[in-house]
Formats: sequence, structure tokens, C-alpha cells
Amino acid sequence: MSTAGSAVPDLLGLVAVGELLAFERMAADARLAPDLRRRVALHQMAGAEIDNYRRLADRLTELGVSPEAAMTPYLRPLQAYHDSTEPRDWAEVVTKAYVGDAITDDFLREIADALDGPDRTLVLDVLHDSRYAEFAAAEIRTAVAADPRVAGRLSIWARRLVGEALSQAGRVAAERATLTTLITRADRIDVPGLFARLTAAHTARMAAVGLNN
Repeated sequence: MSTAGSAVPDLLGLVAVGELLAFERMAADARLAPDLRRRVALHQMAGAEIDNYRRLADRLTELGVSPEAAMTPYLRPLQAYHDSTEPRDWAEVVTKAYVGDAITDDFLREIADALDGPDRTLVLDVLHDSRYAEFAAAEIRTAVAADPRVAGRLSIWARRLVGEALSQAGRVAAERATLTTLITRADRIDVPGLFARLTAAHTARMAAVGLNN
């Protein structure tokens, strides 16, 4: 089996546990919504996450891999990320959704290029719906417009989110050699430019909602 082929269950397991924990996090964070409209919106986002999880779990089963076995190696680092970035209020909830989810999506979009056929399509399909990013961005802008001082706090919060995400990503890379090999040996991925593109996209995203990188 090719390097990419052997790493497919690992990558799908990583994405699946990410979707499952995102569902749990969004459902819990909905309690911080200031009104029912926003609470419903976050629950709808959570619903999309659990639907994506089911698709990934079904694909792992098709490949003859236990979803639980594929997901378990990633549970601790991803749980650690969420535990260390517990939002304190609604503004931090939507910033986490806007910043954290987008960085993950950018990374997976790059890595998907190393896959073939249905697995590449599946990973791209489970990336977050743009309407949810737009909802989160609008909420951040509203918070900053209501109190410009919020921009400084949310900028610091966003930097913390990125730092924690990179820390846990480094842990995963150190422990799961198959994923690292998939990235570094895949001819379709421009590894030297990968982090430059991720950084540029994050900087533009922050500027778009009035936050400092």
C-alpha cells in the first residue's frame, strides 16, 4: 500500500475526532449565546459537525477500520486544545469558531491534495460551511462595534488559540509518523509554502473582522 494509502485511516481518524469534539464544544458553548437566535445558530453548526463525523466514521468502516481505533490516538491532544481554550463569553465563542475552525480547514484543504478519489472528496466536503464562518465574523464585528476595547482582548484570545493549536499539532506530528510522512512525501503538497499560506490566510482573516494578528 502506498504511503498516502496507509495514512488515509490516520487522517480520517484525526478529522473524525475533530468533528466529534467540535460538536460537543459548540453544543456546550451555545449556553453562552445572548439570545435564542444565536443559540439556535450555534446548535445548527454543531449539528453539521456531528453529520460530518458520521460520514467519516462510515468511510472508516468501509475501509475495514474501527472508527474508535482510528480516532483514539488523537483524542488526548485535541481534547487538550479544547480544555485549554474554554471560552468565557459569547465573543470568545464566536472567535474560537472563526479562528480555530478556519485554521483547521486551511490545513486539511492542503493535506487533502495528498489523497485520491473518494477520500479527498470526503475531506474537502466536511470542511466548515462558509455561512458559519460568515456568521461568526459578523458576530465579532458586532462585538467590536459595540465596544472597540473588545478588539484587543479578542486579538489576544485569537493568538492564544493559534498557539495552542500549533502546540497540539506538533504533538500529533511527533506521535503519528504516518501523517508526517504523508505531508512531507506527497508530491502534490508544497510543504515549504504550506505554513506561509496558512499564516497569510490567518492574517487576512483577522484583519477582516478588525482584529490584530
